[in-house]
Amino acid sequence: MAKILWIDDEIDMLKPLCIILQNAGYEVTTAISGYDALDLIPSNSFDAILLDENMPGISGLDTLCRIKEINPNIPVVMVTKSEEENIMEQAIGQKIANYLVKPVSKMQLLSCLKQIIGKNDLVNEMSQNQYQSEFGKISMDINSCQTFDDWAQIYQKLVRWEINLETVKTMDDIMLLQKRDANEGFCKFIKKNYLRWMNNRDEAPLMSDRLMRERVLPLLEDGNKVVLIVIDNCRLDQWEVVCSLLSPYFNITTELYCSILPTATQFARNSIFSGLMPNEIERLYPQYWTNSDDEASQNQHEKELIGTFFERYRKTKYKYAYYKVNTTESGENLVKKYPNYRHNDLNAFVFNFVDMLSHARTDVNVVNQLSNTDAAYRSITRSWFEHSALFDLINLIKNDNVKIIITTDHGTTKVTNPIRVVGDREVNTNLRFKTGKKLSYDPKKVFEINNPSEAYLPQGNISSNYIFANSDDFFVYPNNHSEYVKRFTDTFQHGGISMEEMIIPFITMETK
Repeated sequence: MAKILWIDDEIDMLKPLCIILQNAGYEVTTAISGYDALDLIPSNSFDAILLDENMPGISGLDTLCRIKEINPNIPVVMVTKSEEENIMEQAIGQKIANYLVKPVSKMQLLSCLKQIIGKNDLVNEMSQNQYQSEFGKISMDINSCQTFDDWAQIYQKLVRWEINLETVKTMDDIMLLQKRDANEGFCKFIKKNYLRWMNNRDEAPLMSDRLMRERVLPLLEDGNKVVLIVIDNCRLDQWEVVCSLLSPYFNITTELYCSILPTATQFARNSIFSGLMPNEIERLYPQYWTNSDDEASQNQHEKELIGTFFERYRKTKYKYAYYKVNTTESGENLVKKYPNYRHNDLNAFVFNFVDMLSHARTDVNVVNQLSNTDAAYRSITRSWFEHSALFDLINLIKNDNVKIIITTDHGTTKVTNPIRVVGDREVNTNLRFKTGKKLSYDPKKVFEINNPSEAYLPQGNISSNYIFANSDDFFVYPNNHSEYVKRFTDTFQHGGISMEEMIIPFITMETK
């Protein structure tokens, strides 16, 4: 039952309306002055407040101001005898939810409260009904997907439903089951087609190694200045909740591309900047490739790799710069220094925050608790973005005549199902893919690439191969099995095969 507080010095005259509200299912508490109301608010959870504008003692506007100090989230409806402009401007400035003009009719009152209190319930109910009616069609589409574009459309549709329904807890299990079903189908699709794509690149979808050649270079050739922003480890759903902060200022085009395997920074992001596949980088530019398992050392040469791209395509006329943001301080420095970058044809900026968040979530209990669900993970990403140097940078760039590209190298997925694997000390530590010699595993539970060169992957040893975890699986060793299962279950990881990791947003923005 929704609880209403009605504040009016003539509340006795409003008893018929109070009775109407009670009969409509509302619990009504009354107060005859602002002071009485301010005493009631801290100890009660009111869903809405009806506030008379003209009261003796403390005025309605002063009461409104103090209510917002106590609880800024309570919807307040101002009830006034007139619509004097200065009074309404002040009330609206205090973020009233609505206003009513006396004498208030039954229909006006009920309609107003229905809009305020019942709005979320109505929206949720409509969304739930719409999703339930579309559930069967989505399931049929999952079973009939034939191409990467088919899967991209399915994933985009599921992401938007997931965001729309994230406050409808009764839908969590249904959404989870349909996403899991889709991911299982997508993993089968990748297993069937990935090596075929590698063998015939013309049949492959747009992938990491072609972004510079097919999306960035044409913009430069058309005479545009380009700012390329790579947010490390950012999924489509995280982009969707950030997009609304930018859409008032930009015309935004979102495309989905396919990350290469492994969906890990060392492989995917180096591929983006160089325009090459990993084993091509190792062969052509061995000085810029490392087989180290330390992520800090795996992307030290991204600026140089951009240079190799322009050299190979004989486009050295383009001036470019590269800047990586790992900390709040380095982000603030970039914003300060940005005027020095304006003369460049291409500015490539990497923001590592989302990647640091996902890894911190594994190791830091506080972050773990803050982002223990996909919805919470999206929320914390949006909160970071809204208060980040990246948002400040984009607001600065929007006044320039440039093309802004925002993308990522790979996504991340929540893992729940441990898969046993055995290997020697040379095997890498990533939980979603393993490479090395003498790996022991159940081939039915992984995607295995026994000849790495077929997938354009470096081969550390003549007998080395790669295996990739599917859907929500992750690899654990038999030693300390229980400890690792407990530690990593329900954490966000990347490197393997899932829609979240491989179907990647590529955004182009122009200032409105």
